[in-house]
Amino acid sequence: MNQRDNALAVLRKQKPEWVPISVSLCPSQLDELERRTGTRDALEFFQVPFRNIRINPSRSKVDFSRYFDALPPNASPHKLFPDWGVYTTPGSVQHFVELISPMENFESIEQINEYPFPDLSESYRWEGVKEQVEELKNKGFVATAEMQMTLFEISWHLRGLEKFLMDMLLEPEFALTLLDKVTDIRVKMAECYARAGVDLIQLGDDVSTQLDMMMSPQTWRDFLKPRLQKVIMAAKSVNPDVLVFYHGDGNLSCIIPDLIEVGIDILNPLQPECLDPYEVKRLYGDKLSFWGALGTQTTLPFGSVNDVKTECKKLIDNIGKGGGFVLAPTHVIEPEVPWENVMAFVNTVREYGPYIP
Repeated sequence: MNQRDNALAVLRKQKPEWVPISVSLCPSQLDELERRTGTRDALEFFQVPFRNIRINPSRSKVDFSRYFDALPPNASPHKLFPDWGVYTTPGSVQHFVELISPMENFESIEQINEYPFPDLSESYRWEGVKEQVEELKNKGFVATAEMQMTLFEISWHLRGLEKFLMDMLLEPEFALTLLDKVTDIRVKMAECYARAGVDLIQLGDDVSTQLDMMMSPQTWRDFLKPRLQKVIMAAKSVNPDVLVFYHGDGNLSCIIPDLIEVGIDILNPLQPECLDPYEVKRLYGDKLSFWGALGTQTTLPFGSVNDVKTECKKLIDNIGKGGGFVLAPTHVIEPEVPWENVMAFVNTVREYGPYIP
């Protein structure tokens, strides 16, 4: 069983041979990886079985500067959303950034309708993508499509967080117009990804703090749930076997049944600082697979090597029981995590992760 076959067996709970991992390193940790190993390819070095496909860049040349009173000289298009008109400036710590939202001063629905949304469903952007997917599969990888920050987050990136949350309460038609524009784009992308043959589509929106939801559960159900379901159904109508992953930091326990209802297969990241991953497994392990659960705010930065090993073994024994578990840090591994703890995580899974027949 190669990496791909095993990872898909894990996610479908079909008698896998070992627990796979996923790792994402911040820039300073990538520097450390290169210093120690000579490579910056973390996925290859750590033998991660998942690989994202890439669509082609836009040929459209849009001048978004007209949507800002004045951009700071150090502003640049958002690296994750270069087509959407969101800009960033360097933050005060490490790789973090400050957002500049192009719709912050919008006052009418007409302004949303006239905005140059990205051409992400144009056929030229998908040329060669199916071949890219096949190449990854032939190399033994799970071909994944990255579409996190699916609805809520890209909407508030465009509008500004406080303003978009206020729109949802005070100007619902304004908020719904923006969400529907974003949803239409995501639906078409989901169809294209599924048609290209990807194994897994990664969706997600951070709708929670570490205490509770950012909005009432009913507001989430009114504004976001039906649109998320529309995106998922678009993909599964093309390929019923495509797996759908949902990322949501914080305590979203009250909407986990809703996520199951709309078709989510895999829940990430099971943040242990605000959710009990073992209880989530107990309640929903028959309906969901899980990805994450190793705390990047607690165990990894502040635990000892032995603490990391102990926690990994406990997670494998409990969350990994019966399959359905990718052990991973709950977020990007940040600068304060000792390299010894990174390797303790990886080596413990390699040693302790094989399933006993």
